[in-house]
Amino acid sequence: MAFLSNYNCAWDETFWGANLSGTRDGIRKRRAGAEDIEIGRKIRALRLERGLSQSQLAEGIGLTFQQVQKYEKGANRVSAGRLQQVADLLHVPITYFFGHMGARAKKEALPSTVSLLQTKGAVRLMRAFTEIASRATKYALVVLAESLRDREKKEKGSDSRNG
Repeated sequence: MAFLSNYNCAWDETFWGANLSGTRDGIRKRRAGAEDIEIGRKIRALRLERGLSQSQLAEGIGLTFQQVQKYEKGANRVSAGRLQQVADLLHVPITYFFGHMGARAKKEALPSTVSLLQTKGAVRLMRAFTEIASRATKYALVVLAESLRDREKKEKGSDSRNG
């Protein structure tokens, strides 16, 4: 079996679709791909939704906050066992992280609710919105937000024509 430890064939990597980099003790490791990034986004969104810091999540699954940070950014892949721990801590089935994979993991896909929630301030805005009792006030807030968005788009459009 010693001859297999040195086996390295570019065709084999291409054929199997592996995204491989570097070696460690003769074992090739896969880099994080689009799916890993999407799983990281979902972890982050759920953590924020649950009101947990990276440190709190890390402590709950026996890691450092830096490792959680790497998972959330998609810099490191999350193992199946670790993902199960995260799912348990965040009270979701592990299948939550794999929903809408394929098209959602691609950059060209429309933003998912999870990615929208990762926008700075989005969770705070949603929490405040849900605590407003008046339907009229909620409607006014939505109209205001859409008006601000439209004004900003209009300003950007005129800037690009003048620049």
